[in-house]
Amino acid sequence: MRRVVLIVEDQEHSAAPLEIALSKIAGIDVLLLSNGRDALKLLRERGREIVAIVTDLHLPYMDGFELIEAIRGPGKEPRLPIIVVSADTHPDTPGRLKLLGANAYFPKPYSPAKIRKALEGLLAT
Repeated sequence: MRRVVLIVEDQEHSAAPLEIALSKIAGIDVLLLSNGRDALKLLRERGREIVAIVTDLHLPYMDGFELIEAIRGPGKEPRLPIIVVSADTHPDTPGRLKLLGANAYFPKPYSPAKIRKALEGLLAT
């Protein structure tokens, strides 16, 4: 079975470095989607393949907060690693993400290598 990391990012200039960095993780395929609604649909259709999600917060149709809530809600998936990468500067954002169940938060600009390392650690547990 394929092991897929889903990147949810609507800005190509932000998605490309992530896609390159995460594709270097052995045994991982990377899929890129530009909005939370499509990500949730894919997760429902191919959930067993998706091993982690890296998402922005400011997305069309369904933002990253809503996406995390839909994934982590009651009776949902508590173990799927979720990493957030965002330019959101609101001081409450890190705490809100922690309460929602995100595993890690990286403000933009970010280091793709640090995100890869964090994801490798999450996938190893």
